Amino acid sequence: MSPPETLASEEAGAVQAGPAPDAADHDGRRRLIFALLPAAGFLLLVAFFATTLVKEEFFGHNPAELPSAMIDKPAPEFALPALVDDRPGLATADLRGAPHLVNFYASWCVPCRQDHAMLNGFALSGQIPIEGIAYKDTPAASKRFLGEFGDPYERVGVDADGRTAIDFGLYGVPETYLVDAAGQIRYRWVGPLTPEGLEHEILPRLAALQSK
Repeated sequence: MSPPETLASEEAGAVQAGPAPDAADHDGRRRLIFALLPAAGFLLLVAFFATTLVKEEFFGHNPAELPSAMIDKPAPEFALPALVDDRPGLATADLRGAPHLVNFYASWCVPCRQDHAMLNGFALSGQIPIEGIAYKDTPAASKRFLGEFGDPYERVGVDADGRTAIDFGLYGVPETYLVDAAGQIRYRWVGPLTPEGLEHEILPRLAALQSK
């Protein structure tokens, strides 16, 4: 049996060996901060999207309209090979003489399916030629996409390396450009085309171009 003095010394040593209160508090605060980080990130995302919606509602800001350095400038020079056998490819010269819509799409692009539903319906109206550019896709996959979701295009060019998209200032697929009869880019719509976008953005601009 240990003498009382030894036991007291051992107990004092055990107390001293335990974590200091300040260190324990620091570790607790750090664990709490790490636990709250995901929630804070989620709240930041909610605030961002709420701010975007408020801007759109009260200040007329449309998140589908992103600034483009190509607006009111000539379409870039390009000559793309044909995707389908029964139609030629697409080149800059094909966009002159009348207004055109130029639509970038890809088979791997899920929003392009929604976009195609709008483009197919609009193409039936015959109001403007719609030209397609298959962006960074294999020809086989691009053809399968058109076979499954419809083909609204007068011509389809293959932009396999994305160079033409870069020259247009592409933000991401799908994306649609309104080009006037002189071959100048007049408007860009980013993302899937919507009925509201078609009615309030594309058609009024097209009517203005056709009235000149």
